[in-house]
Amino acid sequence: MTTIIGFIIISFGLILILIGLIGIIINKNFYSRIMIASVIDTAGFITIIIGIIFLKGFSYFSMKVILILILMLFLNPLATHTIVRGAHTSGFRIGDDK
Repeated sequence: MTTIIGFIIISFGLILILIGLIGIIINKNFYSRIMIASVIDTAGFITIIIGIIFLKGFSYFSMKVILILILMLFLNPLATHTIVRGAHTSGFRIGDDK
């Protein structure tokens, strides 16, 4: 039963990533694309990791995966902020990405 739940959660994460990729293709604004990419990373990654934990069960492996998840939750917003701040301070404006 946990295998089925794990595959359902992983499939949901992949669907979230697919919807986000469509959003990146549709939006032409750099800042909107960065925001969507950050949401894809966070939401898709969390659901896929939770699905992997369901597949493998609670073990030493899942503890390592949870540690990776925690690091991702802290580092993803930091990386996104750094990219956007660098673009903003270099003079990149909203209308420049055509």
